[in-house]
Amino acid sequence: MQTSDPPPPAAPAPDSGAAAGADTVPASPFSIALRPLGFADPLRWVARGARDFARAPFIGLFYGGCFMVMGWALMKVFEQAPAYTLALSAGFLLMGPFLCLGLYQTSLRLERGERPDFGDSLLAWQTRTGTLAIFGFVLLVLEMLWGRAALVVFAVSFDGMPDFKGSVQALLDPGNLQFIVAYVGVGGVFAGLIFAVSVVAMPMILHRQTDAITAGLTSLRLVLTQPLVMLFWGALITLLVVLALLPWFAGLLVVGPVLGHASWHAYRAAVID
Repeated sequence: MQTSDPPPPAAPAPDSGAAAGADTVPASPFSIALRPLGFADPLRWVARGARDFARAPFIGLFYGGCFMVMGWALMKVFEQAPAYTLALSAGFLLMGPFLCLGLYQTSLRLERGERPDFGDSLLAWQTRTGTLAIFGFVLLVLEMLWGRAALVVFAVSFDGMPDFKGSVQALLDPGNLQFIVAYVGVGGVFAGLIFAVSVVAMPMILHRQTDAITAGLTSLRLVLTQPLVMLFWGALITLLVVLALLPWFAGLLVVGPVLGHASWHAYRAAVID
């Protein structure tokens, strides 16, 4: 009796999830390629940010208004609890990327030649809720540590916590040089750390669908491998924000969204797809 050979086993179907993950999530945060940057690049990012703002001004003005309101809130905090001001200002300046998610989404749409949509910008966070929550928790812990360290500096420098007027006088009094150096030094350490782990992390999470650890380590690696350029970028951000604080934070209506768009272009220039 003649028998036929059994048919060959069917080839396994490709794992679409794995394939998508291979395109969007690298095996290691150290496998992501970074471009070398020059000192002229931060200025180009600001110029491109201004161009994106001009192409979607109403979306930008909404987020700029949010930045301005945050500035008013920060001033109220300084009047009531000046010891917390430096740490909370870091949340304003360095956790701003959370508010800038809508601006990143707008720049992404413009980059693809699509029409930006205000509702789309507001809901940009929905696609990466879990990852953003993890990253936000890490930054929140750093903010809390910064706030506690600032309180310790005040506590060991003065008898009791000074009020609003007393804090201003203490920061301007040359006789309090040790306090000023310690207060600014603590702030500089925490500000540098937060900046280092977040400078390109948020747009990377939005764009590449990566995890929070990979995004944070990639951002840190960028700062450590190109410290002078990134220091210039951080100083430029600080300078523009300080100039935008007068009068009454009104400059943030424009400077805030321009820097948000510019941060997207910083990520796109630094991180290779």
